[in-house]
Order: sequence, then C-alpha cells, then structure tokens
Amino acid sequence: MIYVCNLHEMPDHVRALQPTHLVSLVAPGEMPPTPEGVELHRHLRVEIHDISEPLDGHVLPEAEHLAEVIDFLRAWAHEDGALLVHCVAGISRSMAVALIALVVKAGGRELEAAEILRKAAPHAWPNTRMVALADQILGCEGRLVAAREAMGPATLVLPTPLVQLPLLD
Repeated sequence: MIYVCNLHEMPDHVRALQPTHLVSLVAPGEMPPTPEGVELHRHLRVEIHDISEPLDGHVLPEAEHLAEVIDFLRAWAHEDGALLVHCVAGISRSMAVALIALVVKAGGRELEAAEILRKAAPHAWPNTRMVALADQILGCEGRLVAAREAMGPATLVLPTPLVQLPLLD
C-alpha cells in the first residue's frame, strides 16, 4: 500500500499506519527528523523545491534525485509494509513519487496508474519535471508523461487528505 500526505500530518500518519518506508520531499532546511518507528535507512530524504523550471535560490529536481527515488522504490518490498510519501502540501512532489511508485511496481501500466491516482486524489498535481525525469530513467518513452497529462486538472482541496493507493495487481 502507498499512502500520501502532507508534512504537517505526517507524524500522526506514521504513528497510525506504521509504514516500513518513508519518503520526504521538502525544501532544504525543512526536512523533518525520522519519526519513531521508521528505521533511518528506510527514510529517503530528498531536498528539492516544488518547481519544474530553474529558479534562483531554489533546488530544481534533477535526474540524480529521481534515480535515488526510483532505487529506493525498487528496494521497497511492499509485502513487508506500507510506503508513506509526503511533501509540504501532499499535492505535487509526493504525488509525482506516488505515481512513479505505482509504475515501478507494475511497469508498462502508466495510464492505469495515473487513473488510480486521479480517482483516489482529485487534488493530485504531480510535479511535471519529476515525472518527465522518471519517464526517461524508467525507459517509458513518454508514456508516463502522457499518463500524467491525461489526469487532467486537479481540484484544489486544503488541507489535503490522506490518500491510500493500492498497488496494481
């Protein structure tokens, strides 16, 4: 199971859900400590801003960041426990990783993964740069980017709810 939430609610969700793996995607200086119950080596910390184009004073998601995320997702044995992903709002960076995670665990089903994400999270607006970089790394040949675009516009919901995403069979 994949869960997605915002930064503010992450500690409560870790206590309630007891995920075995955690991905934090926040700007430098905003990284939360590893919560009790999550082993340090199972907490991936990615310090990036939620941007898709270069912006002075900000950290643009790069291929190295996404390669690290994909390696972490590939190493996650979903049979052993859940994955919780968060960014600040639970809308863009975390939803990009959730989409990528669904595809990593069930390659070749990009459109189906995007449809599941949209149904579970009307507010999801996956970061376009992160999705494009993952598309290249995973060799999706544009299918992941197209699936993200097929999701259509998001419906803003604040605060964002906890999202639960089952893995594709």
